Amino acid sequence: MIKTLAASLTALALASLTAPPAAAEPRGPEALLTELRTLYQQTGAATDAYNETGERLSAQRAEVERLTERLAGTRTDLARARRLAGRLAAGQYRSGGVSLPPALRLLLGEEPGQALHDETVATRVVAAQAAEIDRLVANERRADALATAAREALAAEEALAEERRRQRDEIHRRLDELTALLAGLTAAEAADLAALELADIDEAQRDLLASGALGDDGRPPSPAGERALTWALGQLGKPYAWGAEGPDAFDCSGLTSRAWSHAGVTIPRTSQGQWQELPRIPLSELRPGDLVIYHEDASHVGLYAGDAQVLHAPRPGTEVTLDPVAVNPVLGAVRPG
Repeated sequence: MIKTLAASLTALALASLTAPPAAAEPRGPEALLTELRTLYQQTGAATDAYNETGERLSAQRAEVERLTERLAGTRTDLARARRLAGRLAAGQYRSGGVSLPPALRLLLGEEPGQALHDETVATRVVAAQAAEIDRLVANERRADALATAAREALAAEEALAEERRRQRDEIHRRLDELTALLAGLTAAEAADLAALELADIDEAQRDLLASGALGDDGRPPSPAGERALTWALGQLGKPYAWGAEGPDAFDCSGLTSRAWSHAGVTIPRTSQGQWQELPRIPLSELRPGDLVIYHEDASHVGLYAGDAQVLHAPRPGTEVTLDPVAVNPVLGAVRPG
């Protein structure tokens, strides 16, 4: 059963017949369907970009933490080296000799417990310690520079994340306006719109099958692909939710990434990342568990389920479902493992 926009339009209109119609300029079902598709694609793309930024933010924060710890360790080593240098200098001043720690005596080839009063050896020890301090000072400067650069990069990423949030919220606002418009449709108008979308999907599916692009469509899944698809089929009927990765709700790439993680394969979190980073395959080689990527901006994804169907979390107001593979314009396909 196709659970796209069409699946909910009639119920939405019937539920709102008693409400006053939204103040919107009348438009035909073709124009309304085009606007709906554009908004849903934009929303998917904006959410995908937001999720991608979140991934980068997590990585950048981890890098800042790593470099900060490295800087702290370097400073600890530097403080220890400076204390030792101070003890060496004080020992030379008081007695003209140096009492070295056992580890340094071994490094210099001296017998444990032997007092080192030779001026040449003492000078060599102090010079070596000064060189060690210089090395640690240089390391501290490098670590400090890296930590500063990481913090600056994190600040830039956080600014980008805020911008992505604003973009996403603006599209949500437009979707709210469109929902109000849909609520003002009569049952007959909603039925016309639903029928138009179903007809478009049926036509796209017929064209895809007639083209022979799917080949014989009888290829078995890989063991990992079968595990991923089997797990995903268990999520049928769960609702779509922004940025959700389960277990109670999913967005499109949250479903695919979680499915493949259950198969023991880690893949990018977003549909755009999946398209960019996973090996691409022709549609003629699709097998169950592979990922089908949609739209020119790779803003939607589903798991191929065989029989020219795709399992996916379509968009707001829908559930995880099986649809014809041509439910959206197909960009291509990738195989995680």
